[in-house]
Amino acid sequence: MNKAGILVVEDDKAIKNLIATTLELHGYRYICCDKGELGILTAASQRPDIILLDLGLPDMDGVEVIKKVRSWSSAPIIVISARSEDNDKIEALDAGADDYLTKPFSVDELLARLRSTQRRLSYMQTQAERQSPVFTNGELSIDFAAGYATLEGKELHLTPYEYKLLSLLAQNMGKVLTHSFIVREIWGTTWDGEVASLRVFMASLRKKIEKNPSHPQYIQTHVGVGYRMLRREE
Repeated sequence: MNKAGILVVEDDKAIKNLIATTLELHGYRYICCDKGELGILTAASQRPDIILLDLGLPDMDGVEVIKKVRSWSSAPIIVISARSEDNDKIEALDAGADDYLTKPFSVDELLARLRSTQRRLSYMQTQAERQSPVFTNGELSIDFAAGYATLEGKELHLTPYEYKLLSLLAQNMGKVLTHSFIVREIWGTTWDGEVASLRVFMASLRKKIEKNPSHPQYIQTHVGVGYRMLRREE
């Protein structure tokens, strides 16, 4: 797998140097900048594969950077921020970020997030090339054209909402989807009261696709934030 090209938008010199050194040691191509506007211009001109973005930038809030980049680019954005409250994570993810890494972080965790994001990019590219209406992840398959899912070759008996939820997570595999995003996509509303319904359907769905629902292998919970479908090895 070729190493991705990374844009680092970070104004803290110590953190920026740590990230740059880590990327260089592990063979990544990278560009660094320390302001939001410059980050947006660099993203537009250089077209990086992945963007590492701090939220607390000197000229503008990182969430605004996410929104502007998302208006024309689908490049994965991994937020690296000292803001650790759930509301901050939700705001960034809802704006279009793909992942959220809280400072202080370990080099190993940063590299793991990059590898995960790059695998997702590779998988999406492969799927696009195949142009297949069938999604496969480990022993789970979804035939979007026929409208049904199977596990270990056996059809899953899903309710319409369970199927829509599973399909939404599959179509965004590797990306954290917030409660509000899922509710808006599944129920067509922004009413927070539907989050309780989401949890009920998620619990029911997990019983059908997870061998051990208390230790899920397909759908990961981000407490207070949302859910993510994990990529299983073939």
